[in-house]
Amino acid sequence: MKKRLLLLSLSLQATLLLCADSVRTTVDMTFGWRFHAGDTTGAAAVATKDGAWRLVDLPHDFQIEQPWVAPDAAEEVDNSDPGANITSRLSGRGFKEMGKGWYRYHLTPHDSLRGRRLLLDFAGIMYVGDVYLNGELIGGTDYGYVGFEIDVTNKLRFGRDNVIAVMADTRNPENSRWYTGGGLIRGVKFVATQRDLFLARYPLRITTRENRFVSVSVEYTNRTRSKEIPVRLQIVSPDGKTVYDNVTTVRNITASRTVEYKLPVVEVCDAQLWDTEHPNLYTAKVSLLREDGTVADDYEEHFGIRTVEFGPSFGMKLNGRKVLLKGYANHHSLGALGAAAYPRAIEKRILLMKQFGINHIRTSHNPYSREFIELCDKYGILVVDELYDKWTRQYTGGRVPFEQLWQKDVPEWVKRDRNSPSVILWSLGNELQQDPNQPFNDFGVTMYRLMRVLVNRYDSTRLTTVAMHPRYRSWETDSLPCELAKVTDIQAYNYRYMYFPGDGRRFPWMTFYQSEASVAAMGQNYFEMDLNKVIGMAYWGAIDYLGESQGWPAKGWPQGIFDIALNPKPKAYYMKSYFVPDEPLVHIGVVDRKGSQPWNGVQTGNDSMSDHWNRQPGQRLSLITYTNAEEVELILNGKSLGTQSNNIADPKVRNQIRWNNVVFEPGYIEAVARTAGKVVARHRIETTGKPAALVAQADNDRWQADGVDLQHIDVRIVDDKGRIIQTIDDEVTFEVEGDARIVGVINGYIASNEMTVGNKRRLFNGHCTVILRAGRKPGKVTLSATVDGLKTTKVKLQTL
Repeated sequence: MKKRLLLLSLSLQATLLLCADSVRTTVDMTFGWRFHAGDTTGAAAVATKDGAWRLVDLPHDFQIEQPWVAPDAAEEVDNSDPGANITSRLSGRGFKEMGKGWYRYHLTPHDSLRGRRLLLDFAGIMYVGDVYLNGELIGGTDYGYVGFEIDVTNKLRFGRDNVIAVMADTRNPENSRWYTGGGLIRGVKFVATQRDLFLARYPLRITTRENRFVSVSVEYTNRTRSKEIPVRLQIVSPDGKTVYDNVTTVRNITASRTVEYKLPVVEVCDAQLWDTEHPNLYTAKVSLLREDGTVADDYEEHFGIRTVEFGPSFGMKLNGRKVLLKGYANHHSLGALGAAAYPRAIEKRILLMKQFGINHIRTSHNPYSREFIELCDKYGILVVDELYDKWTRQYTGGRVPFEQLWQKDVPEWVKRDRNSPSVILWSLGNELQQDPNQPFNDFGVTMYRLMRVLVNRYDSTRLTTVAMHPRYRSWETDSLPCELAKVTDIQAYNYRYMYFPGDGRRFPWMTFYQSEASVAAMGQNYFEMDLNKVIGMAYWGAIDYLGESQGWPAKGWPQGIFDIALNPKPKAYYMKSYFVPDEPLVHIGVVDRKGSQPWNGVQTGNDSMSDHWNRQPGQRLSLITYTNAEEVELILNGKSLGTQSNNIADPKVRNQIRWNNVVFEPGYIEAVARTAGKVVARHRIETTGKPAALVAQADNDRWQADGVDLQHIDVRIVDDKGRIIQTIDDEVTFEVEGDARIVGVINGYIASNEMTVGNKRRLFNGHCTVILRAGRKPGKVTLSATVDGLKTTKVKLQTL
């Protein structure tokens, strides 16, 4: 019988106990790490005293804890624009100083572990990292977005203190164009298996066809004397029923070899298919058996039964039905949490974006965490899984040449994610045309072909692509696409959707995907595509993020339609109006400032907008009403300002109606949307009164006491009628009682100089958010929020 590994987390060390009849056991090494910011002598040595080092739990991003570094007077300013903001060497990295961090973990392996195969599994170390055991360098990563494992079977000292030391390094700011975070931003696990017969890392290859046939291949190592190994396969349906259970005997096995064996194909009758609306997940359970029938090793993984097709005449089909990708592409960071990959923070984003019609995410420009992919499986999000930015040393860690990385990274990446139904395409790179220093000096053609061969070795069921910008080689100005666009399986163009028709006529085999779309050209870059033929699109930077700042004091990308605290801006409702066309919608946006910022050769500047009605008397305003209805009437304090039709024939203005020279009067303004003469939606904004209270709303009603789960609490200031006062920016102070702690504070103002760690945050647009991390003791937690002049607000919570 299989038993679980027991992990006891003590103050300074963990003791690992393993039952004698355990099979495969996995322990999350989440708690009890010691951290030192910066380099220090002897950090890996066993004798080093680390009692004064800070105690941290994973995931942990040490970069987010660094102070903001403002550009100094010597930094250059774009003098062509008198109002230009100052940029610096740290603009891309979120104005955080780069550096090193050291982690140490003590563990005492119990004698019961002797004779077992023992592994350390790292999901990623940002940005490059080394791992030491008892002072010996035993492994590491040169590209921290990709995981790795280290066999420590013959290196651990049983019954004695062992020190695992990890060095994480982000010191070269030029090694990435965006905020990467730093440290152990993902999980670390301890894995124990039998030593003579065991499954490989990511051992299953699961494929489906015709929406009913399931094929499972198993990779394992046999060091026994037996030349016959029974392999048991069980398939469990989404509703928990076992639909297949059979043992296959693999014969003529060569001892000590790692082999991959394809089990007999299984037909699943009346399969529950996986799609965006019904993300049904089956479970494959594989067991390696000994001659006496006992289990030597086992493993299980979720998968979905579905078919994906691509073609120039229809774009993409999922289970035989045309599906259009309606998505976004962002970097991997998570606002106040930096790059620490908390599953609940990822889940919150996915659920929010689904509400606004998103069904697709591109993981630009690196693999996200495994938990992200699993959540996309769970919620029906279609993923373009991307491995790299540009294929040079500078953009892939900086420690070794790119040519030494890809042969290791591709197998790890593909094998990790290949069984996930959410993953529909592999993307190998991004915008190679902007850097002529690609391998083989042919702008990526040869390198792409080599990587595609390796991808297909581990997964032949998915196509591959590279996101291109511009679509021609940077030194050319002709109208033909670059050679890389002619050899990729899918033609992925960043921004240049207007070339789809012409390129399709010249090269009729091409199938097009707008891998990045400008939020400034939102709507137009959707409606001007032939939606029946394209795969779809991903809006670049739909959520504001740290890094890639267009100038201090902005700490990152400010052009999204959701702010960095995940509050929707008015333009988010514009996207929803056509991503969810069957849901009637109207939303008022008041233009506060015109946007004109270029980025990457593309106009990305969004108009700065708000949706409150607290203005200066007599102020003349420009408003936009976003709607998918036929017409909108605008009403100011009971007086109609007229009715305008939604000009659906013009892609540049479809679903957005502009109202100029609206003179502000205190009271309210309301947009009334009608279709076929009937009111289908309303949006009303009102002049608010004086502050009356703070109101707090938690988002997680199943908050788990697992030490990792999060609670995001939105705090807002309201008047005596409960209306949010968006013009108040007072500072809020937070206190927590109970087994939980604050791990982030944020508002939507990306130019704020406040830190995202601590217990204080100013309001922005009437909001701020505090993020709590649960402890491991179920019980009551109370959050207090205080602002000068108002009664303290308390939120009573419960961890389960």
